[in-house]
Amino acid sequence: MNTTLIRQRRYRRRERGVAAVEFALVAPMFFMLLIGIMEMGRVLFYWNSAAEATRFGARVAVVCDVNASQSSTNPVVKDMQRILPVLQPSNVTVAYSPSGCDATSCVSVTVSVANINVNTLVPFVPFSVVLPSFSTTLPRESLSSQGGTNPTCS
Repeated sequence: MNTTLIRQRRYRRRERGVAAVEFALVAPMFFMLLIGIMEMGRVLFYWNSAAEATRFGARVAVVCDVNASQSSTNPVVKDMQRILPVLQPSNVTVAYSPSGCDATSCVSVTVSVANINVNTLVPFVPFSVVLPSFSTTLPRESLSSQGGTNPTCS
């Protein structure tokens, strides 16, 4: 038998399992990177949802009664939670200007969200991301259908 052929067979025997070892070394890093990319996409989804919830909350607050946002069942927060379920009433601020105005004298409404935590699921490195504050200001509208006052939204 040819000596080079014998050497090749011995070399192949020594190479058995090398691919499995290389995969075992590279796979954890690859999957951590893959999961990290997916989690970053989820954080950006929450970021976009927080901005959209703020815009939607401002649109609701513009047409609702001024006193509705002060109630325990705030319709603005309730509608915002449909877009961003992790949102708590303590994260939302609804401010009418000028301060202390009523349904006929309010000029604008500002809805803000702050301190929203998003917990990530990256393996071996779990961390929490605090989203930045978002706010939207819109001019106040009067829906003259209720005798000059806006409806009490629920």
